[in-house]
Amino acid sequence: MKKMLLSLTVMASVLTGCTKKTLVLYYSQTGTTQAVAEELQKQLGADIERIEVVTPYDGDFQATIDRGGRELRNGETPEIQPIHSNLNDYDVIFIGYPIWFGTYAMPIATLVKTNDFAGKTIVPFCTFGSGGLNTSSEALKQALPKADIRQGYGVRTARVAKAAKELDRFLKENGYKAGNVEPLPEYSEQGPVREEETAIFNAACSNYQFPLGTPQTVGKRETKESTDYKFTVISSNMNGQETTSIIYVTIAKEEGATPEFTEVVR
Repeated sequence: MKKMLLSLTVMASVLTGCTKKTLVLYYSQTGTTQAVAEELQKQLGADIERIEVVTPYDGDFQATIDRGGRELRNGETPEIQPIHSNLNDYDVIFIGYPIWFGTYAMPIATLVKTNDFAGKTIVPFCTFGSGGLNTSSEALKQALPKADIRQGYGVRTARVAKAAKELDRFLKENGYKAGNVEPLPEYSEQGPVREEETAIFNAACSNYQFPLGTPQTVGKRETKESTDYKFTVISSNMNGQETTSIIYVTIAKEEGATPEFTEVVR
């Protein structure tokens, strides 16, 4: 009898430990965010669901921008298909999206308008041309005051092939996945940009479709796998006003590696 009670106690303990579930819930326009979502699902063993828009953004890039911009200006949100997952079943929900107009794509605006995610741990992840993780995370905090919005993960579309390795570190660092990683060193203090560092910045940024500005100062760090730079940059916004941003650049320590910029933080 005692053995039976002990077995039942152990079983109950195991079942209780298994009740915490994770969902990867995402919207993807071109398939890039979907690739990151599927990698997350693979590494976490989580459930996954794609958000579908009733009237899809099925035009070209410009058509999507035109429609999204019109919706944003008018305070409209697109109708989305019902979410099949029971959100009440999950403790941790990774919400993924492409960055549009500096924040989460319009279908996510619909999602957070119709669900408050009260008591849930929300982990944003996003794909972007230049940046937007910080601004979209702040927007989620404003839209979902009853949820716990955690540090998120973002990757440039041009670097999505690097997502698997970066996600492994991100998930372990933040306790979503078992394992340890060596902490990354801090960047050095910002200092004057030398000619060599200007060349690195230009090599990383000059082919981007929009001007990213002129580097003013730079900090640096060395890791086992890369040399990383943190540039403070002066540029002009769409209204012609001078603005300051941070641009991160990395060079992998492998033969033939070239400088890549990883994110713009505005």
